Amino acid sequence: FVFKLTAAKQQDHFFQAAYLEERDAWVRDIKKAIYCIDGGQRFARKSTRKSIRLPETINLSALYLSMKDPEKGIKELKLEKDKKVFNHCFTGTSVIDWLVSSNSIRNRKEGLMLASSLLSEGYLQPAGDTSKAAAEGLSDTPFLDLSDAYYYFPDSGFFCEGNSSDDDVVLKEEFRGMVVKQGCLLKQ
Repeated sequence: FVFKLTAAKQQDHFFQAAYLEERDAWVRDIKKAIYCIDGGQRFARKSTRKSIRLPETINLSALYLSMKDPEKGIKELKLEKDKKVFNHCFTGTSVIDWLVSSNSIRNRKEGLMLASSLLSEGYLQPAGDTSKAAAEGLSDTPFLDLSDAYYYFPDSGFFCEGNSSDDDVVLKEEFRGMVVKQGCLLKQ
């Protein structure tokens, strides 16, 4: 789950994610930043709250914590699709069902808006091709109310069996050099 970023001064930086989806999210966000900077635009993350007119009374952090509640929250499951096993995830339909049952929304359309906000703000992550394609803008909405669209909480321990990088051959020549600083990256 390693990717390399080469800076303008021909400096190589290697980043390692914990799992495939995290790596892909980093790459996607870095590409957006590069596109903005190359186009002479200021890179800034758009506020989901403003773009979809999310009411000020909705606290996404509190909602996220309620969704993660072990007893009353969304149940994380082991789901299988296309010969891949997705651990610690849930369906788009189960998210909307939970939002309706917890009286957070009045109808499924509002649920899509709220779930899209949670996805855009990083409280939910797409897992699997269907939900990833929607999140990247290949669908009418970034979040899908479907039983075959999978999502997960970023800190849930999610992993997908069948997407291991252990089988990949990495040339040692790619990793020449000295480690300047090691640590964790925080994605904002």
